[in-house]
Amino acid sequence: MAGPLASLKVLDFSTLLPGPYATMLLADMGAEVLRVEAPDRMDLTRVMPPHDGGVSTAHGYLNRGKSAISLNLKDEGSADRIKALVAEFDVVVEQFRPGVMDRLGIGYEALKAVNPGLIYCSITGYGQTGPYKNRAGHDINYLSLAGVSSHCGRADSGPPPMGIQIADVAGGSHHAVMGILAAVIHRQQSGEGQYVDVSMTDAAFALNAMSGAACLAGGQEQKPESSLLNGGSFYDYYQTSDGRWLSVGSLEPQFSSRLCDTLGLEKMKSFALSQNPEHQVALKKALKDAIATRTLAEWQAVFSETDACVEPVLTIAEAAEHPQLKARDMVILVDRGDGSQQRQIGFPIKFEKTSCRAEWIGKNLGADNKKYF
Repeated sequence: MAGPLASLKVLDFSTLLPGPYATMLLADMGAEVLRVEAPDRMDLTRVMPPHDGGVSTAHGYLNRGKSAISLNLKDEGSADRIKALVAEFDVVVEQFRPGVMDRLGIGYEALKAVNPGLIYCSITGYGQTGPYKNRAGHDINYLSLAGVSSHCGRADSGPPPMGIQIADVAGGSHHAVMGILAAVIHRQQSGEGQYVDVSMTDAAFALNAMSGAACLAGGQEQKPESSLLNGGSFYDYYQTSDGRWLSVGSLEPQFSSRLCDTLGLEKMKSFALSQNPEHQVALKKALKDAIATRTLAEWQAVFSETDACVEPVLTIAEAAEHPQLKARDMVILVDRGDGSQQRQIGFPIKFEKTSCRAEWIGKNLGADNKKYF
């Protein structure tokens, strides 16, 4: 059965991570996505190591399920080609700096004249307005300006470089998909297309959620290791005897009680419920000492039958083999185009009626030029 977005056609001008991740999600949900790339300015994800079967794993994943054409947008006649295409498409996604698409003759106003129902989504670091709209940046910069980095990490070492691109993916990609689909619903109701402006910094700022609410409405600025959930309590990571890590999230009384019973810390049950910083420091020290006495595997065995919100910190390879993620089909096999398959991360939303799928890995540059031109 076709995915829930099988009727949607998307023209994708984005590169690197935020836009391609967003359009991958749309493709997974059944949208027809056509990616437009420059023949002389290769997207870095095409060459980024490591490679699998001669194809960058990043490109193979981020561009799965999409068709691919190459076109120099600066060449004479290219704008007319895009206008001819966009007449049949529902959505445009682009990731250039503000004004670039206008200078190429394929900005929102130019394409809206061809297709009034067009939904045009621009993903940028800082948005289409404001003093930073033309400023360069990366994920670490957006998180910094959005206040996210200020309350992450340790008090004595500062904010950590994150292992995932939070502003790019949780910010830009996911909010772009949300905005596009909201605009699709609006068009269904009104017949009108519209422009969608997504700023990764705005989206990262919104991710502050509870800490942001505490600051803006309550005047309470959160610092590293200062609150219940950012290291200011026993809700934390603890090293095992073999150098691995165990996550302890036993906040509720029933869970903290089981945790203390399991570790032989019955006398510290009241400390887990206390807001006294000294009690939390003492409990963290006791947990650190106790957990350091056994290996990660030994603790996994201990807590496998104890529902106490205690779980191992797994590598990605280990997570891919975890029975919970396997049961949820979070690792899938995607066709390489030569009869073989590549392991990739699966789609995270499960639909009852309209299953999602990834039909092929990212294609070669210009693979579908003959089909569209």
